[in-house]
Amino acid sequence: MRGGRGGPRMGRGGYKMKTFVPRLPFDIYLCEAAFQRVKPAADETAFQQALLKRNTDLSPSAAEQTSVLNLVTKISGVLDNLIMTPGSFDACQIEEHRQVGSYKKGTMRANHNVADMVVILKTLPTREAVEALGGQVTEQLKQQEPAEVLVVAMLPNDRGFEISNSEATVRVLVTTVHQNLRKLDPELHLDQKILQSHLAAIRHSRWFAENAHHSSIKVLIRLLRDLKNRFDGFEPLSPWMLDLLAHYAIMNNPSRQAMPVYQAYRRCLQLLAAGLFLPGSAGIADPCEGGNIRVHTAMTLEQQDLVCLTAQTLLRVLSHGGYKQVIGLEGNSSIATDMSVWDGVVVSPLEKAYEKPPEGKEGEAVEELHEDDDMDMADN
Repeated sequence: MRGGRGGPRMGRGGYKMKTFVPRLPFDIYLCEAAFQRVKPAADETAFQQALLKRNTDLSPSAAEQTSVLNLVTKISGVLDNLIMTPGSFDACQIEEHRQVGSYKKGTMRANHNVADMVVILKTLPTREAVEALGGQVTEQLKQQEPAEVLVVAMLPNDRGFEISNSEATVRVLVTTVHQNLRKLDPELHLDQKILQSHLAAIRHSRWFAENAHHSSIKVLIRLLRDLKNRFDGFEPLSPWMLDLLAHYAIMNNPSRQAMPVYQAYRRCLQLLAAGLFLPGSAGIADPCEGGNIRVHTAMTLEQQDLVCLTAQTLLRVLSHGGYKQVIGLEGNSSIATDMSVWDGVVVSPLEKAYEKPPEGKEGEAVEELHEDDDMDMADN
């Protein structure tokens, strides 16, 4: 299996447990001074221009951004009124609301006119209360502008509800204050993990505003999300993983200055191909969680292997001149799964290195992985 683990030590029950020794994948940009260049660097002008063109194609138009802004502003105004003067509405009490997600971060993509907003309730988030809140917001929107026709007046779901008009959608993600999390009843309230993920989204948005506001990071995130959408092997990567990967690739270098987007794009594929998100890797620690949790451990072993082998295949295509197909200007996603030829060089897709153990041993493998993760947090 790609990746590695450390030596043994005593654990629960007196048996030997493996010591987690995190490793860093090879990264030429962190040790470039130790490798003397034997020939001049290749001209990357065409690659750079292709990436900028792709980013332009993926960026939302001014009209799209305006349509999202208008709907966000209206819904925010309604929520503010419910906080200050709830009137006869007593289905729930709102503590506050925050914008999160790609629209807030400035990484929204064209033809994806969706904004996310987290509403924190003072009261327990029953499904009936959430649906009532969605209905109340929709009703007040209609009262403000009776002429406006809401295509989807209000669509409740297991995370909250969505409100849409003909031009944009706002996903309202519901959660509750921390002290209510231990009082939840699975039969009555929204799922605890979902509520915690919405609180985490607020922390992610705050961290992003403070640390990842550089324009190059936002461009790279948009390009990486497009890459994920076109290649199934990158599907396990969450938006938060891509945010942190883009920040790492742009800013984590000896000069601590933002790297050009074309270098950082290639570096992302190099890091994933070298095993940044594999078992045993130091990976990227989640800056919004305690215990030095590595973000890639949210993926299964199969998913980690799939991400790695997909990056390795695409990196080989990129290295032999297939940058237009990789970034999406030409071709399709088959280059990650089918054999292709680039200037006489055959690139065959890699096979999986990890095989799922038999059913009898599957639980043991999962338990071992969890023990390693626990040791990771304890050792750090």
